[in-house]
Amino acid sequence: MATLTLKNKKPAAKTPKSRTADGEKRGPLRGKGVSKPRPTLAKAQADRAEREEQFQKAQAQRHERPAPRRDERPARPKPEGFRPEQPPQRGEPFRRDDRGDRGDRGDWPRDDRPGRPGPRPGGFHADGPQRAQRGEPVRRNEHRDERPADRPRDDRPPRVDQRRVAHRGPGFEPPQPRRNPVREVEAEDGDRLSKRMSELKLASRREADEWIAAGWVRVNGKVAVLGQRVVGDVQIDIDPAARQAQAQLVTVLLHKPIGYVSGQAEDGYEPAVVLFQPENRWKDDPSGIKPHPNHHRHLAPAGRLDIDSTGLLVLTQDGRIAKALIGDDSDIEKEYLVRVEFVAHDVPEGTLPNAALAPEKLALLNHGLELDGEALKPAKVSWQNEQQLRFVLREGKKRQIRRMCELVGLKVVGLKRVRIGRIPLGHLPVGQWRYLAPWERF
Repeated sequence: MATLTLKNKKPAAKTPKSRTADGEKRGPLRGKGVSKPRPTLAKAQADRAEREEQFQKAQAQRHERPAPRRDERPARPKPEGFRPEQPPQRGEPFRRDDRGDRGDRGDWPRDDRPGRPGPRPGGFHADGPQRAQRGEPVRRNEHRDERPADRPRDDRPPRVDQRRVAHRGPGFEPPQPRRNPVREVEAEDGDRLSKRMSELKLASRREADEWIAAGWVRVNGKVAVLGQRVVGDVQIDIDPAARQAQAQLVTVLLHKPIGYVSGQAEDGYEPAVVLFQPENRWKDDPSGIKPHPNHHRHLAPAGRLDIDSTGLLVLTQDGRIAKALIGDDSDIEKEYLVRVEFVAHDVPEGTLPNAALAPEKLALLNHGLELDGEALKPAKVSWQNEQQLRFVLREGKKRQIRRMCELVGLKVVGLKRVRIGRIPLGHLPVGQWRYLAPWERF
C-alpha cells in the first residue's frame, strides 16, 4: 500500500531560547556555567567587623594625643575690671542692660567704666567714636579735625611715609603732589590758545579746543593743554591730522522756503535743517561729494533768514566758514532782492514805489540810518525794477532790511537772498540743497 507525502507541510515552530517549554519568559542569562553562590550573612558580618577594626586602628594612629576634655583645660586669666554676666533671677523681668561689658549699652556711662581710658581729643574713644545717648541729637564727624575756612583743600601738605623714607636711606625725596597744568596756565596773563587760533583764522574756537584735546596743537614745540594761555608772539604748529579732519567737514547750500526758521525750532515752525535729506538733494549738484551720516553732526546755520524770507541759507560744519560769514570783522557781501510798497497817505493810489520814493530817502538807505542807537555800515541800495530794491549789505542785524525800509516809508512784502560773497543762489530750486564744491570760496 502506497503512502502519501505532503510536500507543503510546514515544520512545527521551535520554542525560542528566551522562553521555557510552557511559554513562560526566562530570566536574564548570567554567563556560562554555574553562577557564583551569594555570601552568607555570617560572612558579611565578619567582613564588616574587620573593616571597622582597621578604621579604628587608623584613627588611633592619627590622633596619638587626644584633645583634653573641656573641664581639664587651664582657665584663661580674666582682664582687669571684668564683670561677669548676671542672668535675671526667677520672677525678675529681663533688663536689656544686664548683659555685662559688651560695648556701649552697659549701665554705667562710657567714661566711668572700670578699666577704660578716658576719651581722646576730637571725640575718639578707646574702642571707637562715642555714640549719642538716648534722646541726644546725633553728632556726625565730631572726631574729625576742623579745617580752617581760609585754608583751601589743595594747599594741604603731602603725606610722607616715614617708613619708606627710612627704607630708602638718606637723600630720598618723597614724590611731590601731582599738579594740574591747566589750572596753572589759567592763572597766568594772556589770551586763551583757542581764541588766538580763532583770531589767526586757523580754526574756530570749538575746533581749536577739540584739536588741543586730541594733542594736535604745539606751542613753541610743546604739546598744548586744554585751557592754555599764550602771551605775545608764539609759534603755533598744527598736526596734519587736524587739517585732514578739517578737510572732511562739509558746507551745505540750501534754498530756504518761507515758513521755516533758520536756527532752532520755535512757535511750532520747523528749522530749515530738516530739509537736509537725500531726497531733497539737487540733481545737478556739481560737487561730487557723497552723502554720509556724519554730515549731519554739528551742522549749524551761518547767517539767518527770518521766517517770512526765502533764498540762500548756508549750513556748515566748518568753523572757519562760519566765522568768515558772521564774525564781527566779516566783510563778505550779502545780496537781496526786496519787493516793497509805499505806505505814505499823500501819494496817489497806483503810484509805483520807485516813483513815490524821494531820491534823498534812497540815499539814506545807502548810508545815514541808525538802528538801536548804532549807525549802520554803508550799503548799496538801488532799484532792480519798479517794485523791487536791490540791497547789498556787509552786516546782518536782526530784520535789518525790513526796519530800514520802515524808516523811509516803505513796507517789505517779499525778501529773497540771492548771493553770499562769490556764491550765487543760481538755479537751485526752492526746498532743495547742494554741497559747496571743494573749489568754491565765499
